[in-house]
Amino acid sequence: MMRRLPSKAMRPIRAMAATMSIAIGLPVHAATVTVSVGTASGGLGQAIIYAIPTGGTAPRQAPRAAIVDQINKEFVPFVVPVQTGASVTFPNRDNIRHHVYSFSPAKVFDLKLYSGVAAKPVIFDKPGPVALGCNIHDWMVGYVYVVDTPWFAKTDQAGAATLELPGGEYEFWAWHPWQNAETAPQRVRIDAAGGSKVAFRVDITTPKQPRAPQ
Repeated sequence: MMRRLPSKAMRPIRAMAATMSIAIGLPVHAATVTVSVGTASGGLGQAIIYAIPTGGTAPRQAPRAAIVDQINKEFVPFVVPVQTGASVTFPNRDNIRHHVYSFSPAKVFDLKLYSGVAAKPVIFDKPGPVALGCNIHDWMVGYVYVVDTPWFAKTDQAGAATLELPGGEYEFWAWHPWQNAETAPQRVRIDAAGGSKVAFRVDITTPKQPRAPQ
């Protein structure tokens, strides 16, 4: 039978566990926040939502790398959210060559014609939207959206996403590549003991040759 440690003996262990959680970027006490993004006709997929604490900056964490494939002459996924400093690779899964580029202020880059995997990943070191294109196939359009926070997500087909956040006050933001104007942020106080809901309404214009949000 396993012996139960006395309460005093457990204090250093609990303190160490809390310290480890903070060190690896896990919130010690986190609440689930449900965010919905919609238009006049329903939920909006492929929208990026993110939260920034008010009165301060978001904690720095090692950004996760991302992948944007090129499949059947399309960028897949259509929209990819990443944290500032993240690397993104652009594998070409087609049997033809592609030329990937961006002129967006947040990241200007140019990957010359290639097959397979580009020579090196692209580092996205400034926040903001980055529109992707291919010099060979004009209809190929995709987006990388760079945020200065580790708390971000992308909505599903129904326009829903969730974030796990420590208690506190945050500004929530929403972005979609088809939006007609920047969406105003919402300031919400999160209680670590419970969940919260945030909803955005976005006005969009669908391109003539759209890639349907998923």
